[in-house]
Amino acid sequence: MMSELLGLIYTGNNTDQLRELTATRAVAAVPICARYRVIDFILSSLVSSGARNVGVITQKNYHSLMDHLGSGKEWDLHGKRQGLVILPPFLTHDNVGVYKGLLDAIRSNLHFLRRSKERYVLVTDTGMLYTARFDDMLMQHIQTNADITLMYSDDHTMLRTGGNGCYLKVDGAGRVLDMELEPMLPNYENSYMQAFIIRRELLIELADRALSRAQYHFTRDVLTSGLRDGTLKIYGWRNPGCVWRLDSVLDYYNCSMALLKPEVQAELFSADRPIWTKVRDEMPTRYFATAQVKNSLLGDGCVIEGTVENSILSRGVRVQKGAVVRNAVIMQDGYIMSGAHVECCILDKQVIVREGSTLTAPATYPLVVAKDTIV
Repeated sequence: MMSELLGLIYTGNNTDQLRELTATRAVAAVPICARYRVIDFILSSLVSSGARNVGVITQKNYHSLMDHLGSGKEWDLHGKRQGLVILPPFLTHDNVGVYKGLLDAIRSNLHFLRRSKERYVLVTDTGMLYTARFDDMLMQHIQTNADITLMYSDDHTMLRTGGNGCYLKVDGAGRVLDMELEPMLPNYENSYMQAFIIRRELLIELADRALSRAQYHFTRDVLTSGLRDGTLKIYGWRNPGCVWRLDSVLDYYNCSMALLKPEVQAELFSADRPIWTKVRDEMPTRYFATAQVKNSLLGDGCVIEGTVENSILSRGVRVQKGAVVRNAVIMQDGYIMSGAHVECCILDKQVIVREGSTLTAPATYPLVVAKDTIV
């Protein structure tokens, strides 16, 4: 059945609230959990569910994402007739290279949808971190004979925020009765996760119809009007797993700290549905006699001589003797020199913290250091 599902991942929206983390990359390419990128979790969920044809719509700052995805071989998406297709923006008479919304992005890539053979399309954004059993979602979509099936979560820990998000009213049969878009005080318990399943032909029709009316926002212009007019049969599918919204630096930091919990790791990294990522051949992490490491995740190629507590270190990070890293996220090839102290900070790639320097911040407002910075 999953051979009938086409994956369409939209990575175009650049979250300004992530500040330095998205200055040179899309949200989908932001490093997470020591060796992964945000897009790895959605892409791996699609592959584990059986999908074999996936398109990735990019917009601005997409070079890092393209380098990470490559030919798609790490996800077994490098077949001759189907696999991973990267859809970068291009200039035409109607498209200036920056999409006005999801509907505009879809219409600009209708050639990909029209030449695909799958009956259904799963469309998802990359502003959240989660894993999902899309095969279960597709099964419900077919059984209910829905026009659109929306993925939602009733976990309020990371999703329920005033003035942001979309919230659904769902009845006992799973049908969506109403929705609220960006309310300050949400009345409904279910948060829409910006992922839905729809028939491929219907998606093409809705995108073309909406753009002819200068409508670009899928949720506001298609879903809400379809509910109000009764022209669309919309159902919801509850994702029972953990979900984190990545709308701010604090969201990203809290998500990273949550990934240190064994129960969260067990849920995200299940044995039957692994998470794949780009392979980088590195030596194993080396721990010297002076190293002290507690409750941390470390990627390959790290060299640890100092103290690391409650932190996530990506590949190739070096912590010299006498240095202390606590409650921090340090991305690839970071260098913490002797005597330095880093606490409640997020250090982007190749950041060097000089000998004896101190970088500390409150956990409620973590400090972000941009890529290639020497502190």
